[in-house]
Amino acid sequence: MTQLSPSGFDLTPPTDSQRAALEADLNAEEKRVLLQHGTEAPFCGGLLGEKSAGVYCCRECGLPLFRHQTKFESGTGWPSFYAPIDPDHVRAIEDRSYGMRRIETRCARCDSHQGHVFPDGPPPTRLRYCINSVSLAFVADA
Repeated sequence: MTQLSPSGFDLTPPTDSQRAALEADLNAEEKRVLLQHGTEAPFCGGLLGEKSAGVYCCRECGLPLFRHQTKFESGTGWPSFYAPIDPDHVRAIEDRSYGMRRIETRCARCDSHQGHVFPDGPPPTRLRYCINSVSLAFVADA
């Protein structure tokens, strides 16, 4: 059964064969971050300085996650956004690794690791979605 988000995107998880095909397309670093909940080095991600108009999608399954209008410079070394395209596109999971309590963000469709969300962002949400560049695919407008 198809699961649609309020904005009309399919959130149905991939089948085992679809998932295998999606994961086969990932390079080693993308697999480490997306599948094993890793983190890329700060200030090294390819999308950190991206300023073009467009949409940031999940690198694994292509679900649209963030619009360029919500991206801001946080100074943390990772692309940061203050709101997802649709709240139903990003899952929040409590993460107690490394002796900290954080909120991990995952793609709502394929469950891939994206990054973390923190309560220190700008208005209007005051949230900072701190996302790994390798977890995203940028699609320019037009």
